Amino acid sequence: MGTLTSFSFNAVNLRFSSSSIFRQRVGVQVFGSRKLNTKLCYLISKEVSREKFLKFRCFSGTNNSNNDADYTQNDGEIKEDSSNTASSTESTVTTASPPEDKAVQEKRTSNELPPSLSSRPPNIAPLGSVYNDFQIDSFKLMELLGPEKVDPADVKLIKDKLFGYSTFWVTKEEPFGDLGEGILFLGNLRGKREDVFAKLQTQLAEIVGDKYNLFMVEEPDSEAPDPRGGPRVSFGLLRKEVSEPGPTTLWQYVIAILLFLLTIGSSVELGIASQINRLPPEVVKYFTDPNAVDPPDMELLYPFVESALPLAYGVLGVLLFHELGHFLAAFPKKVKLSIPFFIPNITLGSFGAITQFKSILPDRSTQVDISLAGPFAGAALSFSMFAVGLLLSSNPDAAGDLVQVPSMLFQGSLLLGLISRATLGYAAMHTATVSIHPLVIAGWCGLTTTAFNMLPVGCLDGGRAVQGAYGKGALVGFGLTTYTLLGLGVIGGPLSLPWGLYVLICQRTPEKPCLNDVTEVGTWRKTAVTVAVFLVVLTLLPVWDELAEELGIGLVSTF
Repeated sequence: MGTLTSFSFNAVNLRFSSSSIFRQRVGVQVFGSRKLNTKLCYLISKEVSREKFLKFRCFSGTNNSNNDADYTQNDGEIKEDSSNTASSTESTVTTASPPEDKAVQEKRTSNELPPSLSSRPPNIAPLGSVYNDFQIDSFKLMELLGPEKVDPADVKLIKDKLFGYSTFWVTKEEPFGDLGEGILFLGNLRGKREDVFAKLQTQLAEIVGDKYNLFMVEEPDSEAPDPRGGPRVSFGLLRKEVSEPGPTTLWQYVIAILLFLLTIGSSVELGIASQINRLPPEVVKYFTDPNAVDPPDMELLYPFVESALPLAYGVLGVLLFHELGHFLAAFPKKVKLSIPFFIPNITLGSFGAITQFKSILPDRSTQVDISLAGPFAGAALSFSMFAVGLLLSSNPDAAGDLVQVPSMLFQGSLLLGLISRATLGYAAMHTATVSIHPLVIAGWCGLTTTAFNMLPVGCLDGGRAVQGAYGKGALVGFGLTTYTLLGLGVIGGPLSLPWGLYVLICQRTPEKPCLNDVTEVGTWRKTAVTVAVFLVVLTLLPVWDELAEELGIGLVSTF
């Protein structure tokens, strides 16, 4: 049996006399392969004027030159010559076409097969690198490995039977999709866009079945709005297996479970850290002193695990309530969501979770509703714990449950700092440490995590909500502003840099378009998104020292 040990390639250089009446085109295709480890053949065709030149290239994958063969087409016969000794063999054949008069020649179009000028084989000269020899085949390989494109026969059928003078009159076709795997139909709308789109979706299923997804999008580079009002629309066609997200794999389930276990650990760690005034001195020194090298005996932390569980339960409860809000909003719309991938963080317990859409969203209103449902649910539970914790902090009966935290904690958020100052009073807040209930910490961490996830950037909940309410163009502007504020540390405080890196790595890509990506969402949804973004800024905006000293939020030393 031959083994694939070496290849020898020769380049093909086709030269033809230059004349204005000759039109030429070269076609290269894989003709056949006898054995994968023996031979690879290419068919090279060339047409000039009225004669067609065919060339077979065969490359041997063995060290035995006798395996190479020459296949030549003569009068419909293919013969094999085993006397060749080169590892790359070629053969040529010329087929003559019937003569044509000048009028017929002038009617030839560019999509006809080009003919050959002479039956003499062209000169062969090397072109250089292997890349130049096989760049055409590389492009063919990329097409084979890329997403499956729309069938041209289906495009013609859809264009003839789906669109028309009563719905949408097609005037032009363009590639559609990330890699041009779909078709975008441009033209003139002949009715109300929502009614036309619903009619086209129904008729598409009747014509080709459950094979394609039809998208209604804004016409790219439109020079003027639609005469009926609103933007001009176009209709994009993609295969279902290309446009719809894939199912959750087994490895993704495994990763999600591991991340959830790590999030439980980080939440318990947060609960232990909240008892810093009770921890052994050697443990406190190891976690607070940058010069500490030798780790303490971790068994010293075991007595504090049980008292850390209520805070851990609160943090995990906010996360689960957040995800429950997403699923409850998606279920009536028949939108599938992936399993949440929780992101552990030792400062807040968690950075939230990554939840993907596993089905195409029907419209932008659905996108806004699902995106806002999670943060609103998480924020409602977080604020409830925060408010109850503040009330318990000022109750003498709950003094035994209070923990001491640095007063600088309340300077991390303008909104939460002002609420804490109004509830606890000036005397309690204007000190080095503040006695608070653990529910305050759980609510604070939940509200901060929710605010981070509602930032209008990328594929975060806030980014999806802004994209649905105001469009992808608005999201670009909001995103650039958010990245700038995070990079400068204006919002987020010490967590701005790690959160910005997390978004850039995991959540920077905007959400894919909805099936109906044109219809507006309405005034109240836009208002809800705007108010939410405003509250997010107030939550993540730190209190500067001058204002903190004036309001009595923490004990600020000024020199």
